[in-house]
Amino acid sequence: MSQKNREGKRSARERLREQRERDRARDKRKRTMGAVGAVVVVLAVAAGVGMFASRTTKDSGKSGSSVEPPRGAVGKGGMVIETGKSAKPGQPAPSTLTVYEDFRCPGCKQFEDVFRGTLHQLQDTGRLKVRYHLVTIIDGNMGGSGSLNAGNAAACAQDAGKFRAYHDVLYKHQPDETRDTYASKDRLIKLAGTVPGLDTPAFRSCVEDGRHDGWVKKSSNTFNHSGYASTPTVLLNGKSVYGNPNKPLSPNKLKRMVAAAARG
Repeated sequence: MSQKNREGKRSARERLREQRERDRARDKRKRTMGAVGAVVVVLAVAAGVGMFASRTTKDSGKSGSSVEPPRGAVGKGGMVIETGKSAKPGQPAPSTLTVYEDFRCPGCKQFEDVFRGTLHQLQDTGRLKVRYHLVTIIDGNMGGSGSLNAGNAAACAQDAGKFRAYHDVLYKHQPDETRDTYASKDRLIKLAGTVPGLDTPAFRSCVEDGRHDGWVKKSSNTFNHSGYASTPTVLLNGKSVYGNPNKPLSPNKLKRMVAAAARG
């Protein structure tokens, strides 16, 4: 074989080897870029999921749809605020007055103004417990949000152990039914200043954030499915005792009924 032929074959082998090396290098770059791309996609998906979860959490927090009962609420699902003392040893169990009320309802104010002193006396002597169900029927009938906001504020007062006092203040200062004054959270906070120890940063935050809005809405929805049609609805030991013009209820009559129940 001539020198020229040998050099030609060697050049061909070298070109083939160089081409193979270039091919291997190109394949390696492709594999590396593919791996990096996969990592980027995974990270992007993870970031997207995190952002979605974050937005979902924040949105659900702002929606007010969560049901957070106030501290000490009782009954199924914690839908009732109960006031009054338990019976002492040797005493009969106290009677239970169940009241469905709306803080914008004029009829509820009338009931409270007439019976407030009697209810306090019976509760403080351990003869009566009062179970309050908060309702937003006037918001639905008249429009606005005063029933809801006042109900939430009352639940915030329950958190602070001041429900009864604040409940009474709201009825004493109840605006005209057509004026949605209790839609103003500033007004609700200002009224809290008349209850010693209630107007605190915790109470203000609870009112402003609408912490118990979902709970108030659920309480009102329960009333809508209860079979009762108006507020106030008042039951003594499960029996309706208020609102019948043929059998009017008075403070003295309520006392006699509680005493009779205690005797069995």
